[in-house]
Amino acid sequence: MFATDDTIVAIATPAGRGAIGVIRLSGAHAATIAHAMLGRAQPLEARLATLTHVLDAEARGLPRAVVDQVIATYFPAPASYTGEDVVEISGHGSPIVLTAIVRAAVRAGARPARPGEFTLRAFLNGRIDLVQAEAIADLIESVTPRQAQLAMDQLHGTLTSEMAAVESALFDLIARLEASVDFPDEGYHFVGSGSAGAEIDTLVERLARLRMGASEGRLIREGALVAILGRSNTGKSRVFNKLVGADRAIVTPQAGTTRDLVSERIDLGGVAVTLVDTAGLRVTDDPVELEGVARARRTIDSAEAVLVVLDRSRLFDGEDHALLDRTSKMRRVIVANKVDLPARWSTDALPAAAVETSMTTEAGVGALRASLAAALGSAETPPECPRVANVRHIELLERATACLERAARAARAEDPEEVVLADLHEAGQLLGEIAGRRTSEDVLQRIFERFCVGK
Repeated sequence: MFATDDTIVAIATPAGRGAIGVIRLSGAHAATIAHAMLGRAQPLEARLATLTHVLDAEARGLPRAVVDQVIATYFPAPASYTGEDVVEISGHGSPIVLTAIVRAAVRAGARPARPGEFTLRAFLNGRIDLVQAEAIADLIESVTPRQAQLAMDQLHGTLTSEMAAVESALFDLIARLEASVDFPDEGYHFVGSGSAGAEIDTLVERLARLRMGASEGRLIREGALVAILGRSNTGKSRVFNKLVGADRAIVTPQAGTTRDLVSERIDLGGVAVTLVDTAGLRVTDDPVELEGVARARRTIDSAEAVLVVLDRSRLFDGEDHALLDRTSKMRRVIVANKVDLPARWSTDALPAAAVETSMTTEAGVGALRASLAAALGSAETPPECPRVANVRHIELLERATACLERAARAARAEDPEEVVLADLHEAGQLLGEIAGRRTSEDVLQRIFERFCVGK
């Protein structure tokens, strides 16, 4: 996976037809291979968009030798995306044409790129760190503006800069402690135990601030699954359709209309929320409906939050009580639906406040969206420091914090400097893994294999 001595090629634009498609070449022989493909007597000039043709090497001199008319741009190393020589060829966006250009590049000596290999080379060549590489993948996959903004902040190095400042302070402390260990006979003591403990506490506080927004960061980055639950005919599908903004779920007066899970993704305050409309929870002999009810119950276990839809126009019964008990420890919003009809019970009897709605008059729909966003914890508040969103980063920060806390206790107990240093060095190694300075090949493989080919 980590061979970088050859030249790779791939289509860099999404699959499907478009006005323009881009093919990217990267490697020591990118310019040579491009020159062999293009109908030009002179090599490409650096950073100059050049109108030219891609020729079929196996049909030169024939009328059909021209594969496509293209614009080629050469980016010499090291000032390119990958840090290597890069040639980008912009052609017409037909998959047939773009594939033919890639084949021409392969015949000229390039190798088809693997997923994420261009960005991997950018990382290995020091153009970006691992946090920024992961941010590129997140930016490509973002489906809401907040996801894109979170990824762009990390791509710009906001988290990298904060981590570098913490590491710098940590390594300065390590250097002074090691100096005390190296020169004991000379009586040099560069930092006292109390001072070391206080400095470590400051580092712990800085890491704690980074982790403060982790829950919201993960929610923005990964999105959330929200299940809509309730008895049959409480209006769950109407609630689903209003939140989605389209008639995705079938709505009829007949009980048991929804028999399978119906899902749709919406942007809720910048969070990609996957709404799932479930089958009505009721006792039934219908085998298809029974399976739908079973799937609804399983969905409860995997959902980040639930909407419990209750019908104000029907008597409150044991199934309603059971559903409220089942979801009592979850993030939830209780919906008292059909308030346009005569009420059969009061919301004062519920265990928590309810949002009163009518899907017929659309009363309370805005309040329902706001309540769901609040239940998920997705309030749009600007972070005071870079927001950590990646599970890998969060786990490494937690482990580094534990090491620093052990070191602080050892320093206050006036344990030997070697004991304190062992935990500080481990914390430094863990922080270095975040940016990729001390990361195993297995970790890199897992990170880059989720990229698309061509990025």
